[in-house]
Amino acid sequence: MEKRKVWQEGMAKNITFIVTKDCQLVCKYCYLVGKNIKERMSWEIAKQAIDYVLNDPEQFSEESVVFDFIGGEPFLEIELIDRICDYIKLELYARGHHWFDSYRFNFSTNGINYHDGKVQQFIKKNHHHLSIGITIDGARIKHDLNRVYKSGRGSYDDVVKNIPLWLEQFPGGATKVTVSSPDIPYIKESVLHLFSLGIAEININCVFENVWGEKDDILFEEQLISLADAIIEKGLYKDYGCSFFSEQIGKPLDRKLQNQNWCGAGMMLAVDAAGFFYPCTRFAQYSLRDKRARIIGNVKEGIDRNKLRPFLTLDRCTQSPDECIRCEVASGCAWCQGENYDTACTSTVYQRSTAICRMHKARVRANNYYWNKLYRKLELEGERENFRKKEMHVIC
Repeated sequence: MEKRKVWQEGMAKNITFIVTKDCQLVCKYCYLVGKNIKERMSWEIAKQAIDYVLNDPEQFSEESVVFDFIGGEPFLEIELIDRICDYIKLELYARGHHWFDSYRFNFSTNGINYHDGKVQQFIKKNHHHLSIGITIDGARIKHDLNRVYKSGRGSYDDVVKNIPLWLEQFPGGATKVTVSSPDIPYIKESVLHLFSLGIAEININCVFENVWGEKDDILFEEQLISLADAIIEKGLYKDYGCSFFSEQIGKPLDRKLQNQNWCGAGMMLAVDAAGFFYPCTRFAQYSLRDKRARIIGNVKEGIDRNKLRPFLTLDRCTQSPDECIRCEVASGCAWCQGENYDTACTSTVYQRSTAICRMHKARVRANNYYWNKLYRKLELEGERENFRKKEMHVIC
């Protein structure tokens, strides 16, 4: 319960190290359009970034901190990461810093070299302050459709063999699944496959880029309804979760949420191999197709508050068209601040991309179907109240 309050309710500062822009894979839907083998973070840059953050406890005053390590594939730089984490731990202790014993190291990995000896040694050393998610897209056909090596070969076999070890070390570990236009027909099959591997929590979302075909939303809804039937009829809802189905989405926008931003751009801090600071990794150049990077400072001079200011004033109303504010199913409709910037007709961050509008509405229709069917089943079985108590306990 206490751990959920600290790490799941946005109370922690998120600091991201882009340790490399290299990756073994060239995933077809990847937003990192500028991956390369040259830009790797040095120890000197990493140390300067850490010292800058720890030397200013007033600016970084959050009670807790999450240190994110990303790439490319972060575990390609496991020796550097190990050195960074050791330095952070020693400095937090030596300074009597308020983050001491209130920190977390977080990784999202493609899972290919998860079994590597140096990776496993790092995990053993830092396990109590570690979160690792392995990305596996589902059944072989869906995974290998997008998550491929530079040769074009699929990576499913190299990833799935590491899932048992990962789940043994991180019971209840969640995976992240991405949906793009070509793999819509395999959504149901893939979610059920991941459940069968023992992955109890599946965070799944559509890409924010404008890649959607004319009938994709219809196919998407059909897949989700079919998935809903399977989850309910097999009783999988008792032990497994899929983020496509939530009672919190598909409602008119709560007025309290109009002054909130969907993502944490500006509240987070990212640093790259050159020592530049960004409000989020999506504003680094390797994440952008058509715009220039939005740099807000560097490890030598610190953060430029004037360059950060636009991100601190972002909320739904300042960037959403009226139809999004008035939409009857607005709740749960997500966006990516970096994608908004990349697709805007100017260099503004105040123009919201609506490329996933039809996909969100299709999800809402399927979501309504899921909960109506589930609660009808629970009513007949006399289990509705028990189920709601269980759900409230998980949320709290």
